[in-house]
Order: sequence, then C-alpha cells, then structure tokens
Amino acid sequence: MGDDLNLTSITLDGYVQVNKYGGVYFLIMFTVYILIVCSNSTVLYLIWNHQDLHEPMYIFIAALLVNSLLFSTGIYPKLLTDVVSEQQVISYSACLFQFFIFYFLGSSEFLLLAVMAYDRYVSICKPLQYPTIMKKTSVIIFLALAWFVSACHTTVPTILSAQTKLCNFTLKGIFCNNAIYRLHLLPVFFIVFTYTKILIIAHRSSREVRKKAAETCLPHLLVLVSISCLSAFDIITARVESSFSKTAHLVMTLQIVLYHPLFNPLIYGLKMKEISKHLKRLFDCETAGRYST
Repeated sequence: MGDDLNLTSITLDGYVQVNKYGGVYFLIMFTVYILIVCSNSTVLYLIWNHQDLHEPMYIFIAALLVNSLLFSTGIYPKLLTDVVSEQQVISYSACLFQFFIFYFLGSSEFLLLAVMAYDRYVSICKPLQYPTIMKKTSVIIFLALAWFVSACHTTVPTILSAQTKLCNFTLKGIFCNNAIYRLHLLPVFFIVFTYTKILIIAHRSSREVRKKAAETCLPHLLVLVSISCLSAFDIITARVESSFSKTAHLVMTLQIVLYHPLFNPLIYGLKMKEISKHLKRLFDCETAGRYST
C-alpha cells in the first residue's frame, strides 16, 4: 500500500486560469506567506523574550501562533510550487499529509481557544485561586492534551483514508481537505458557555473587572469568530462544492489559507495591551537605531 500511496497522483483542479495568472498567484501567496512568518515570529519572540509575558494566557497565545506557522509551512510550499507548474498534481501520501496537518492544527486551535476561555474565566471570576489553578504544570498539561487529542482525532480518518482505494483522481480544490469537524463542537459550546458566564459576572462586578474582561477576552472572541467562519467556509466548499462556480470555490478556499494565519498575530499584537506595548517598543528601538546611524 505504501508504494501505491507514492505512485498515485491526484490532480488539483481548484485554480482558475493558473497558466495565465500563475505569476499573480505566486506573488500574492509568497507575500502573504512572508507576512505570516514575520508577524507570527515577531509576537512569539516578544512572548519568549519578555518575562512579564511568561503568563498562562500569553503561553496559550504563543501556542496558537506556533499552530499558524506550522499550518502555513505545511500548506504554502506546495501552493507556491503548484502555481508556477504546468500541472497541479500531488501524490496521495502528500495529500494525506496535508489533510492531517490541516485538521490536526484546526482541531487543536479550537481546543486551545477552549483552554484560553477557561483561563480567562479563572482569572476574572476566581482571581484568588488563579495562581493555584493555572500553575506551570497545569499549562503544560492543557497544551499537551490540546495537541494530543487533536492528533489522535485526526490520525484515525487519515489511516482509514490511506487504506481506501480512490475512485476519483481529480480534487476540486487547491489542497487536500474533506471537512471533518466533529471534535470542534464540544469546545465551541464550552467557549460560548464560559464567555457568557464571564460576561454575566463582569456585568455584576466593578468597572475595573469589566475593563479587564473586555481587554483580555475580546481578542480571543475575535479569533474564535474568525476560525468558526473559516470552518464554515471549509464545510460549505467540501459538502456542496457542485453548487458553486470554480471561481467562488477558489475565493472561499483562499480565505482559509490566506486570512486566518495572518489574523492571529495582528489581533493579539494590536489588541493585547502588554504585547502591543512591547511591540511598540521594539519598533521604536529599530526606528531610533536607523536614525542614529
């Protein structure tokens, strides 16, 4: 079966006039990929380098940014190669790898957002117990569980797909996905329930508590809305692809690979007060250094 996986080629038929606009596709995707790598790496550097950002909330944010980097690195090199190639093909084994990376990281992102919701709940609603509950060991366990559960959840359909004979060797897309989101429902329900409870408690509390809730919870909610919308896009394109034109299908797919990996560092870099403060200092130092030379 291993030889069959490597020998079987799948045609990616999701591009629109790629032979004519391949250069445009490449320029846009390469630019976005560089922006994704630079923006995510910059915020990760700030979290790593500054002691005051070594808190559970920022560690979970760093985990999300690592996910964005891994996702982009797993998807973009193949996309960039395809748009400048005469034929857009992928081996079945590489297709399964893309499938695994896409849904493993997507599932873990929902679980990480659920952990972050719990972290905010403890911080705002039980501040005195926060150091005891969200200690270093707890953070490590939450991170390990988010990635381990997601890996196990995605491994099963990947193995089953590897053992299934293909009936169609043309994929109406630009990468390999098939919309599996069963694991995501429970974290979403938990996140909505948790933030609703935070909202109720904050509303009954002092102005300072309401301000803290707004400053720290809003970025997480924006990211949740973003990934939920993109997951809905993925489900729609995979389930009812015959109802969409090729151009509409491509545009919806590009939202998934172009938008979200760049959205996370922008939201957390601009909306999280402490990260934004260090980011401003970083750019001020660079600007001062240029003028001094």
